[in-house]
Amino acid sequence: MKFIVSSSQLLKQLQVLGGVINSSNTLPILDNFLFELNQNELKISASDLETTMSTSIEVESDSEGSVAISARLLLDTLKTFPNQPLTFKIEENNTIEISSSHGKYDMAYFDGNEFPKAVSIASPSQTVIPGQILATAISKTIFAAGNDDLRPVMSGVFFQFSTDSLTFVATDAHKLVKYSRTDVVANDSAEFIMPKKPLNLLKGILGGNESDVTIEYNDANAKFTFDNVVLVCRLIDGKYPNYEAVIPKENPNKLTVERGIFLNSVKRVSIFSSKTTHQIRLKMAGTELNISAEDIDYSNKAEERLVCEYQGDDMQIGFNSRFLTEMLSNLNSNEVLIEMSMPNRAGILTPIDGVEEGEFITMLVMPVMLNN
Repeated sequence: MKFIVSSSQLLKQLQVLGGVINSSNTLPILDNFLFELNQNELKISASDLETTMSTSIEVESDSEGSVAISARLLLDTLKTFPNQPLTFKIEENNTIEISSSHGKYDMAYFDGNEFPKAVSIASPSQTVIPGQILATAISKTIFAAGNDDLRPVMSGVFFQFSTDSLTFVATDAHKLVKYSRTDVVANDSAEFIMPKKPLNLLKGILGGNESDVTIEYNDANAKFTFDNVVLVCRLIDGKYPNYEAVIPKENPNKLTVERGIFLNSVKRVSIFSSKTTHQIRLKMAGTELNISAEDIDYSNKAEERLVCEYQGDDMQIGFNSRFLTEMLSNLNSNEVLIEMSMPNRAGILTPIDGVEEGEFITMLVMPVMLNN
């Protein structure tokens, strides 16, 4: 088995795949990349058993074979090369020799057959989504997913496909984001929960990608295919909570405010908030929004006034400033609308502008009790 490949092209593909590999694997073989050579096509894969990702590149070769090579060693070596052709060649004593214009490097390899095979998806359903839309859907929702191992269903993003829209939902019980598209639809209805890790990998590769992504899925696994990349992952097992039930329908108090100014104000004021609750207080009256925070333990306190449009009864409500900051940072609009009913009911945040046609974003944040 022997092939010649461009060092920078190989490095680029391996850096994408490197995100799959865990820092501590139960199986030593998973610390490796799997190289499968078929004439002038080289397929490279990485896996952590839950998620398997592979990409293909063109190389110069007329041989076939498969070997597993240490990911860490290979990445560290390739990062130091300027762009040049590298020759990989299998030697007698279970080593693979890499030749560059500078010298030769030998590293041990494992038999490629020891590497776990990617799951094949039996009788899948299929949906095609433009890469750009999928990347946006992931980045707009993933930050709201939980990290609680006791509630695994909430640690992923809920994909809800129907014949009139695609909806993506994430929540950790304190905040919730629902992202919908009516300009992309599925052939039939389906629901599944995607884990965070493969979604973060997809988000990283898809940013700015114009190609379409084919998603195939059944009850246990999902497969994403685009360009020369294939990602297969195990889905989170369980039933997603009824998120529609927690979105309050009647919200008579409506606050419209400039997103950038509001975000900076929240960031500044929150520096003075309690380090345990991160609580900030919003007080709305007429055209004035008063944002304040206090850390009684250290006698720190801050207050700012902003001009806003407000319709409804004068009210005070407390929010966790970190959740509010995350949500405002993940929107692109100039103005946002915050709808509220009572100080102990969730607030709903929606962008007023900056959304594409057929794109709908609803963010929900639970209030925190105000200590008067």
